[in-house]
Amino acid sequence: NNTVSNNYRISMDFEIESDKRNELLSRREIQFTLTYDGATPSRMQIIGKLCALLNAKEPQVVLDTLKSNFGKMVVTGKARVYDTEDAKKKTERPYLSARGMPKPKEEGAA
Repeated sequence: NNTVSNNYRISMDFEIESDKRNELLSRREIQFTLTYDGATPSRMQIIGKLCALLNAKEPQVVLDTLKSNFGKMVVTGKARVYDTEDAKKKTERPYLSARGMPKPKEEGAA
């Protein structure tokens, strides 16, 4: 039983390439390289790991771009970490905020 859960555990190593502060928009702009083993991590898994590394809350983080090369277990990406959720809502495009987030459950769906 324990081996089944290990198949879904992903090992991820983050390397922060740059961490710039943008005072005008109340955010940090992060460029990173992610090395992983196994399946490609989901956007939610990447956001969760970034939040743990940067001491941020998930609603304040937006993944902008993710790029991977076929056959390599490396992803490069950009993320933005806002000081508050309000600051994020003022500047971030709604589709980027919603991308990769779990879909809300439909009430009354059969």
